[in-house]
Amino acid sequence: MCGHVRASCNDRTAATGQHRYKQARRATADQQKENPADRELAQKIRQSINSDKSLSTDAHNVKVIVRNGKVILKGPVQSEEEKQKIVEKEADLAGADNVTNRLSVKS
Repeated sequence: MCGHVRASCNDRTAATGQHRYKQARRATADQQKENPADRELAQKIRQSINSDKSLSTDAHNVKVIVRNGKVILKGPVQSEEEKQKIVEKEADLAGADNVTNRLSVKS
């Protein structure tokens, strides 16, 4: 059984693991874990982003989701350079293998 609307669950997606993949792709801030280590890492990341005054308001407002030490960054930023700068900052804090970049550049 899935956590989404029942009509969206079917045996095929559950059997192939696609459902689990789709849920991971839809990570939202309310899925932030409540364990102290994840909360602390999320706080450090947000502070790192917000303390960089060279970043745009959009960049300051990216979503940071931490689950079991894995970081997901989501939201729009102003440029590729800004996107890269954020990812590098977070890789320094969480480790490059622990950062999933879902940032998008506004067009």
